[in-house]
Amino acid sequence: MSKENEIDVEAILEILSDARQRHPEGSREWNAFQTAAFCLLYVQYSDKLEDFATYFRERLDPNFKTKVERDFATRAEADAWVQSGKAEHRMHIRIDGKGFLVVQLPGRITLLASPLMEELSMEDEPEE
Repeated sequence: MSKENEIDVEAILEILSDARQRHPEGSREWNAFQTAAFCLLYVQYSDKLEDFATYFRERLDPNFKTKVERDFATRAEADAWVQSGKAEHRMHIRIDGKGFLVVQLPGRITLLASPLMEELSMEDEPEE
């Protein structure tokens, strides 16, 4: 892995800790920084840091696109497709231009809002 894309866990945890301490304990921001730190620690603990680094590099590539399995005009159409048994865990779909992920939960399969990269990049653009 190049030094540019290497994930320095200790440095990131230090930055997250500093940012967390600037917010009241239990606040939305404090909880978000703490959760991010635990996510990083979990990836490291699970010995998945190299896999995460690959995932991270792929998503930094400006040409990266999430593979969208199906497009639906409405949530009702998407829900009917899920119930038909054709949906599989971890499939990405789009409903009315917004990304969703098929998720297998105990006893059922459902959809979870999961913005696509193109949605996220549109949110970063300044409004005119």
